[in-house]
Amino acid sequence: MTDPVEPTHTIEPTGADRRRELCAVMPVYNEAEIVAEVARSWLAEFDGLGIDYELVAIVDGATDASEQILRSVAEQHPRLVVDVKPNHGHGPTILRGYRRGVITADWVFQTDSDNEMPAASFGRLWELRPDADAVVGIRTGRKQSPARRFVTHGARLTARAAFGCRLADVNCPYRLMRSSALAPLLTPIPDDTFAPNVVLAGMLARSGARLAEVPVPHRSRTTGEVSILGTRALMAAIRSFGQTVRLSRTPLPGD
Repeated sequence: MTDPVEPTHTIEPTGADRRRELCAVMPVYNEAEIVAEVARSWLAEFDGLGIDYELVAIVDGATDASEQILRSVAEQHPRLVVDVKPNHGHGPTILRGYRRGVITADWVFQTDSDNEMPAASFGRLWELRPDADAVVGIRTGRKQSPARRFVTHGARLTARAAFGCRLADVNCPYRLMRSSALAPLLTPIPDDTFAPNVVLAGMLARSGARLAEVPVPHRSRTTGEVSILGTRALMAAIRSFGQTVRLSRTPLPGD
């Protein structure tokens, strides 16, 4: 059983920090085999685009060498921030990053650390930002088990029914969001929310945010651990459905 989720609403940048263009949030759990390559690919992509950014790798109670490997990379790349916390799962981890990002940067981006979606596709999202409040990836070429397909389909239907959201891939872990649009939506979301990306997709749609979508190639993972499989994935989908429906009843700013 995991420890209670630590509140993250009060994360503040240090005095040495300044507001940047972009805060990229990358949750990490037992990705020692690939995490250095993934982190370096993102650092190179952001540097190549000339962005003023920080890449925040949040180590979610990893039991392998992920933390040590990332700290080694950070010694050569000061824009890589390594944040370590007890294990609470993917949802609470990205929420922690989002709450930091809306304080430290004008834009918040989320990607996973499993190398399933390439850094090279980010430029397509970044170039759309002048005319959008959020740009969300659509995973193409994705191979899923029946249980995963059920979860994906259920998330899309839930977001549509609860919020009127018509994004194709509501839980895609490859999304760029304007901080001014994201910040007020984070307030009502509990820290232990299982699938906050689904909720946020719905909230962004209902708030009238300008949304754009970009196809992003997806490849199956070759390393690391899939944290939820089979029956656990189905139970997680049911939990996410309940949380999403409850949060859909929360008034948004401007409602």
